[in-house]
Amino acid sequence: MNSPIRRISAGCLLLCVALLINATYVQAFWADDLNARSENRRVLLDEYSRERGPILLADDTPIAQSTPVDDEYQFLRQYPEGPIYAPLTGYYSYNYGRTALERAQNDILSGDDDRLFVRRLIDLVTGEEPRGGAVRLTIDPAAQQAAWEGLTEEGFKGAVVAIDVETGGILAMVSTPSYDPNPMASHSIEEQTATREALLADEDEPDLNRAIAQRLPPGSVFKLVTAAAALESGDFDPDTEVPGPAEYDLPLTNTNLPNQSGDACMDGTPTLTEALRISCNTAFAYLGNELGDDALREQAERFGFDTQPLTNDDMNAATSVFPADPDEPQTALSAIGQFDVQATPLQMAMVSAAIANDGVLMEPYLVREVSGPDLVSPIERTEPEERTRAVSPETAEELTQMMVDVVENGTGQNAQIEGIQVAGKTGTAQSSAERPPYAWFTSFAPADEPSVAVAVVIEEAPDTARDDIGGGRLAAPIARAVMEAVLGS
Repeated sequence: MNSPIRRISAGCLLLCVALLINATYVQAFWADDLNARSENRRVLLDEYSRERGPILLADDTPIAQSTPVDDEYQFLRQYPEGPIYAPLTGYYSYNYGRTALERAQNDILSGDDDRLFVRRLIDLVTGEEPRGGAVRLTIDPAAQQAAWEGLTEEGFKGAVVAIDVETGGILAMVSTPSYDPNPMASHSIEEQTATREALLADEDEPDLNRAIAQRLPPGSVFKLVTAAAALESGDFDPDTEVPGPAEYDLPLTNTNLPNQSGDACMDGTPTLTEALRISCNTAFAYLGNELGDDALREQAERFGFDTQPLTNDDMNAATSVFPADPDEPQTALSAIGQFDVQATPLQMAMVSAAIANDGVLMEPYLVREVSGPDLVSPIERTEPEERTRAVSPETAEELTQMMVDVVENGTGQNAQIEGIQVAGKTGTAQSSAERPPYAWFTSFAPADEPSVAVAVVIEEAPDTARDDIGGGRLAAPIARAVMEAVLGS
């Protein structure tokens, strides 16, 4: 064999070895990632021929289930409650993959989870068709329905989140406008494509989960964080008088920050309790600069800002943020929930929940437990987990009484429930001159033995005059209905 042939042979041998090494590497290290890719049609087709497990509410009502059909796919994914739960379930589509819980819990639902190995082995031996496991949520259907009706009856664009204050379990999560996920699970590629194109073209983004994935300026509901920082500093108590003039002179600028009413608060010297009750901008701007941005940021982070929630549930929740390095005027604006402060409804529900829980913030979660195909034997249950101590028990009690005063005597009176003491805070956040403000409300009840915390944001309110948009007028009644639903169930 001459030299050129030997070189060519050696080169071919090296290429074969490289190909074998690459194939082995891909199969050994990339297999799981490639199987999980939403565009992997082979895996999806195999999954479609298997009965996918249900997604269940806390009372075992199915909100996603597979039913047998007489076509090549064998099972059709259906969503009995449609738009009410679409932001939670997402969809399971042959052409467009999986979203929301259908994606986050796919291994259990499809039956591929390693914890179902024994079940798969038994099915193989007995000749039974393999089935997926079930996912049970913490969602209370009565609370979910109340939140849905509160937003949709008036045509509001917005979101609601309710949390069990002791465990962190999410009792309601609603986002409007929503969409029907059933066409996305259709076995007709044409129907899937038309539906997906319509969703992408809709400027209202109905497939966006506004409860966890969209950050907005929180406005005056953030004053709870500022009040907490003031009380935690030891330099202020609920009865401490603070300056509350008609306008606050923003340092380093020629701009003044006015109160919404245009008047001074309580003759210009409200107590901290009174400032929260009437949502005095100038008093809290003053507090922001007295405390400084580091103290505000540290307090916000103890409430969950700057850390992504729901990481275990993999729902792509957005991280609420406090600005990194604001100057003095920006710090004053940040103290009233403006400038670059951004929060999700989930985050503001977490703030109320922490105050209600003696200052302890629990890790929020959606999945109560996962079980095998028999729907009886739990594979794993979510155990409540303490996330941080946001404030001391003493500060939590002081904030609770201040929030009760907001509902009984201040801007949050539309959240009152007969026979039950409610703690809450309103907010009206400015966005831009081209659009109306955002209406916020966050609360918990009962104030003496808290069980549920709620946050509501109204992003747009059709046929509502700009001057009538406010957290107390629009958002508080929805929060009241959700709290009543939880407390009555």
